[in-house]
Amino acid sequence: MNVTRRYFTAVLPALLMLTLSGTALATNGYFTHGVGTQSKGMAGTGVGSDNMRGSIIAASNPALTVFADDNWEVGLSIFSPRRSYKAGTSFVNGQFGAFTIGAGKFHSSSEYFPIPYLAKNFRLGDGNVLNLTFYGRGGMNTDWDNSNASATSMACDPTGQAVVTGPGPYCSGDAGVDLSQAFIALNYAGKSSDSFAWGIGPVFAVQVFEAKGVASFTPFTKTFAESYVLTGMPAPADSLTDNGHDTSVGYGFVGGIWWAMGSSVSAGLSYQSKISMSEFDEYADLFAESGGFDIPSSTKLGISFGRGSDVRVNFDVEHTRYSQVASVGNSMANILNCPTAGMGGTDLESCLGGKNGAGFGWDDMTTYKLGFEWMANEATIWRAGYSYGKQPIQEVDVTFNILAPGVMEQHVTIGLTKNNWNFSLMYAPSKTIEGQNLMDPTQIIELEMRQLEFELSYAF
Repeated sequence: MNVTRRYFTAVLPALLMLTLSGTALATNGYFTHGVGTQSKGMAGTGVGSDNMRGSIIAASNPALTVFADDNWEVGLSIFSPRRSYKAGTSFVNGQFGAFTIGAGKFHSSSEYFPIPYLAKNFRLGDGNVLNLTFYGRGGMNTDWDNSNASATSMACDPTGQAVVTGPGPYCSGDAGVDLSQAFIALNYAGKSSDSFAWGIGPVFAVQVFEAKGVASFTPFTKTFAESYVLTGMPAPADSLTDNGHDTSVGYGFVGGIWWAMGSSVSAGLSYQSKISMSEFDEYADLFAESGGFDIPSSTKLGISFGRGSDVRVNFDVEHTRYSQVASVGNSMANILNCPTAGMGGTDLESCLGGKNGAGFGWDDMTTYKLGFEWMANEATIWRAGYSYGKQPIQEVDVTFNILAPGVMEQHVTIGLTKNNWNFSLMYAPSKTIEGQNLMDPTQIIELEMRQLEFELSYAF
């Protein structure tokens, strides 16, 4: 037991640092398509299946830990998102108050990221289970550092007197964001009968965020606009961009149930609450509600069909409420109501950093998943899956979402368990979305993304 404790004490901090330094997710919005290698091999399904033996299944449905093995499970994925934006030609090129992004197609330079997880079941004397899980599930990373990227506008002139062209997609140099989210959950689970299981517990989250290259948005911040309206003089927005990494912490809860409706059919339901996070103080001029960036709630419902002990089919539905988080759900169009946007607006709270501050404009997202599992023999299990969910970004918000182009809709997966080793491979085919540049309606912006992920885990 002392060896196990020493191992855990050494490994968990290392995994935490690796997750927070390496996460760069963008699958179903900015959440992964699943958690755990076995589930990922079936497109993230398994909420209703009592056949999942890895203790990481608690991240999908804590009730299922009563069926999982008591081994340690350690996993690592290599995630590769490929992001690009394409800016069309403009008829005004920064004139008449427009903000024109330089024409051309550009790619984000960060393309490979490691994402670990760790899980363990502790069987109690009364037959109930205490489960500890640690995993990365949410995040976004972009790095627009192409030297040919540019933007043209009066906003690119520090004095605001002339139309000038500056480097980077927002004329403030290399631009991008780095958002990492790590979760630690402690779940308590048990069975009320042979046909009903439950699980519940707290979940703690840590976020790390950095933004760079968006200084040209300074005139649209509440800090700048409020000073200008009250005194006639602008104020610098020191908490807008290029402040390095900032940390946010918070907590919520997760609960789930499992119900056997017959010898070959079972269902599961899992809910993770909205997680209230502390503000990103270093980015209080960027995010709505003075740096607020809570984690939205998610609900998962799954049904599992088994034929004997060798074939299983899972169908899951997951709903994520991005609209609960102002910084994510608020439309970029809100910025037009800011007094210094030049559109006649009078609402200081619609400026960046305000209560109604412009965000990424993401809708809630519902994802439908189908997974298959075939046990070839006691040591070998094959898996496959497919999922679809309409991407959450609206056409009017493409300009701001150059920073966070989470446009994925489809995921195709395969997986394999061989003895105590698990493997999964995910491919998300290219998806594009295009819309008018909100700050230059004569220009079309196109966002594109595709993804590949390989994950390996081991139970011991």
